[in-house]
Amino acid sequence: MSDDETVPADVTGEDEIPKDHPRYEDLVSRHRIESGVEKGITHLQGVHAEGRGSAFDYLLGEETTPSADEAERAAAAQLLLADRPVLSVNGNVAALVPAEIVELADAVDADLEVNLFNRTEERIEAIADHLREHGAEGVKGLTADARIPGLNHERAKVDEDGIYAADVVLVPLEDGDRAEALGEMGKTEIVIDLNPLSRSPQVAAVPVVDNVLRAVPNMTRHARELADADEAELRRIVDEFDADEALDAAERRIRRGDSSP
Repeated sequence: MSDDETVPADVTGEDEIPKDHPRYEDLVSRHRIESGVEKGITHLQGVHAEGRGSAFDYLLGEETTPSADEAERAAAAQLLLADRPVLSVNGNVAALVPAEIVELADAVDADLEVNLFNRTEERIEAIADHLREHGAEGVKGLTADARIPGLNHERAKVDEDGIYAADVVLVPLEDGDRAEALGEMGKTEIVIDLNPLSRSPQVAAVPVVDNVLRAVPNMTRHARELADADEAELRRIVDEFDADEALDAAERRIRRGDSSP
């Protein structure tokens, strides 16, 4: 590994990572995931998931591609059109973009709900507290009084007045079979995933192939810009978005370095 892929061993805080480092975002992500493990927010398996995502981000050029930005705009429009939008938050999302996900929820008037694969009451409470520390006024996921049909694990547990009743759900960094199960419930799904071949983006109405560090703030920016748009304009944006083309564009970028939309 070249010297520019690492930081000095004595760097203990995110603010100590040089902002001019060529892989600054990747190093920030690593630090936040590691810190999340220490705080009981992120499971150790989340470290592996972050490493896998980092590899795909490297192949995508570690930047928001034109097709990803188009998907983020469509995602913002879809959330603004929703009657009951919910943003699902797992450990990695809480560790990586806590303030940003709270800001997005505010921009689109959505609920936040904690949902975990490795669920314990301690982790649920820790993540809810972490989100509140970053500005969240209400966090769902603690009641867990409903279940997603077709799933037998703890991640099937959701709040009846949250994800279970939602019409549009943002599920960043999600596992494929849960994404499929939510789709079978008739929900419109927005998925953030750096692997365009993963099941989660493949079943999403709006697949966002981008790093969550960039995707969530970009969606918030688009939502703010579209705040005064009428319903017809928002529906036009959603209807003109082509999920298959977005996935194909991301795959082309990974395979050939093709930066075309």
